[in-house]
Amino acid sequence: MSAREEFDAWAADGRDRGMEDRHWHTAKHVLGRMPVEAGERVLDLGTGSGYAARALADAADAHAYGLDGSPEMVHNARSYADDSRLEFLVGDFGALPFADDSFDHAFSMEAFYYAANPVETLRDLRRVLRSGATFSCAVNYYEENTASHDWQDAIEIPMTRWDMDEYRAAFREAGFHVASQDTIPDREIEIPPRSEFPTEGFESREAMVERYRTLGTLLTVGVVP
Repeated sequence: MSAREEFDAWAADGRDRGMEDRHWHTAKHVLGRMPVEAGERVLDLGTGSGYAARALADAADAHAYGLDGSPEMVHNARSYADDSRLEFLVGDFGALPFADDSFDHAFSMEAFYYAANPVETLRDLRRVLRSGATFSCAVNYYEENTASHDWQDAIEIPMTRWDMDEYRAAFREAGFHVASQDTIPDREIEIPPRSEFPTEGFESREAMVERYRTLGTLLTVGVVP
C-alpha cells in the first residue's frame, strides 16, 4: 500500500481527527515556541486535518499552507476551515511545489518520518525557506523512544527511525543550523494506576510514565543560515 492509499483510508474513516486529538497535547507547545509574526508564511508539512495550520492562523495571524500526500486528507482539511489565510494542497515531500525562499517558517508533527528520502526532504525544505527561517520537526517515532519501535509493524509504509544525533546530523547535512533539540513531555494523557497494568502497549506503569512524561515528543529546530 502506498502512503497516499494508507492516509486516504485514514481520512475516509475519520482517523485524521483522531490524530489531531492525540498530537495536540505536545504539538501546541511546539507551535507556541515558533517565532511566527503576523503575515508570515508558514508551511505545515504533513498537515493531516490541518489543525496546526488553523492554530497558526488563529494565534499568529499567519498565512499557513498545509501540504499532504493524501488527497483525502487535504479534502478534509479544506472542509474544516473557511479562512483566506489558509491553503491546503496535495504534494510530495521530496519535491515541494513551491518556489525558492517561499516561506518564513515550516512545521511538521508526526509526518516527517514518512518521507521516502528524509534527507532529500530536508534539502527541499532548505530550498523553500528563506534565510533566517526555522523548521520545527516534531516526532514521537524515534530511536530513544523504545515504546514506539513496534509502530512500523502496524503500518505498511516504510518509516525512518532516527536517533537524536542522526536528526541533528541530517539537518546539518541539508544546510540547516541546529538551533535546538529537546523532548516535550505529554502532561495531559491520563496514566492509569499501577493496579491496571499491564495494559495494551505497556507492561508496567513505569514504562508508560517514561514514554509520556520523560521522553514525549522529540523536537529538532533548524535555522536557515
